[in-house]
Amino acid sequence: MSIEKPGDRSLSQTVKAQLALRELVLRGALNPGERVSELQMVERLGVSRTPVRMALVRLEEEGLLEAIPSGGFAVKAFSEKEVFISIEIRGTLEGLAARLAAEHGVGRSELVEAASCLDDIDEVIRRDMLEIDLSQYVELNARFHRILIDMADSPPLARQIERASALPFASASALVPVQSRSPELHHILTVAQDQHRCVLTAIERREGSRAEAIMREHARIAHRNLERALTNQRDMDLVPGSALIKRRVRA
Repeated sequence: MSIEKPGDRSLSQTVKAQLALRELVLRGALNPGERVSELQMVERLGVSRTPVRMALVRLEEEGLLEAIPSGGFAVKAFSEKEVFISIEIRGTLEGLAARLAAEHGVGRSELVEAASCLDDIDEVIRRDMLEIDLSQYVELNARFHRILIDMADSPPLARQIERASALPFASASALVPVQSRSPELHHILTVAQDQHRCVLTAIERREGSRAEAIMREHARIAHRNLERALTNQRDMDLVPGSALIKRRVRA
């Protein structure tokens, strides 16, 4: 029988508060610019002040909250430009990871693991367009991106990519659901998968510049999905954290 230590309980409560607070922010229960106080969240989340304080700090580190001069935190709002830049940053960092993997060399077991993941993605997108399981694709896509980041063997870079991907609309799979309403769904996924294959080949052949360029271009798919979503509220509702995005008025 395991005995839960006080430190374990504190960590558990912090994680609980962090997840609950993040959910409030992402679903729009807390509005952009709204002040978030410790006492308010203690009552709302049902945990003590210390876990709430830690959760607030962690969400600031993720970029979902920002410190305000009067003390405390406020829900951060993002302009459309900031969202596009966030995606660009993530793509640039993943490009660097691909280049480092290619230049340093990758073991056979890692290449086999990555190829196996891509084989699984092939099985998903080879099905009839109406039967594509997007949730399965999202899971496998995220797995491939994690494998690629691990190939770089750079903990500092991995931390920066994790931070960039913490913004809900900037992660590698965040905008895939928007594609579900596109008549070009199968084509888009096929192009993305071809880029996956090409970057893995470039890494195996030690072609650092090519691997980097492919991953930076790969992020452009997310750019196009966001452009599509910004013109259609139904699509926008599928974007994680869309409540945080200040949309400009369109003619």
